[in-house]
Amino acid sequence: MKILLVEDDIRIAAEVAEALVGAGYIVDAVKDGEEAWFKGDTEEYDAVVLDLGLPGMDGLSILKKWRANDRRFPILILSARGSWSERVEGIDSGADEYLPKPFHMAELLARLRAIIRRSAGNANTVISIGGLALDPRQMRVSQDGQPINLSPQEYRLLSYLMHHAGRVVTQIELTEHLYAQDFERDSNAIEVLVGRVRKKLKVDIIETRRGFGYIVNGQTI
Repeated sequence: MKILLVEDDIRIAAEVAEALVGAGYIVDAVKDGEEAWFKGDTEEYDAVVLDLGLPGMDGLSILKKWRANDRRFPILILSARGSWSERVEGIDSGADEYLPKPFHMAELLARLRAIIRRSAGNANTVISIGGLALDPRQMRVSQDGQPINLSPQEYRLLSYLMHHAGRVVTQIELTEHLYAQDFERDSNAIEVLVGRVRKKLKVDIIETRRGFGYIVNGQTI
């Protein structure tokens, strides 16, 4: 999962980025409003953590421009502006969550998991398909109650596909959401990664659609 972090406070940005990486996310961090708007308007993200008080362009203006351009990724506002009227304005402008500063990191991560879950149409905290269960909070996968040992990258791959179950995901999309921008994008990297995950799973739920990509079949519960 790839997150755009927009925060101009260096200390807060560093702490949030560290927590996000520790939770298994790929993070693009920016501190300028204009750059944030451009990246969100031209790149694909699974969610955005957005501060409101930014140099160049304020967060609320960025949010409104994204939504006007039909950018649909979930957005969590992170701001020192905590009055109820400002929270209402943020939500009414298209934000999915509003977390006032100061905040607890565990709450930020929980709210982020929730909006990513909801945007993918999943109501439950644990995503289950055919006896395979993925717990984003614990970053764990199990089959019929038995844990499956995956590397961080293998987990990210399976997590992305299970969050988007029933939809074909291209290799390019997987690469963009699983690797940092400076990653040398080998066309075979995703194929190799999928092969490793398949060997570790006890059920064959990842189907290859030749010329299109990969799909996890089955209904999430």
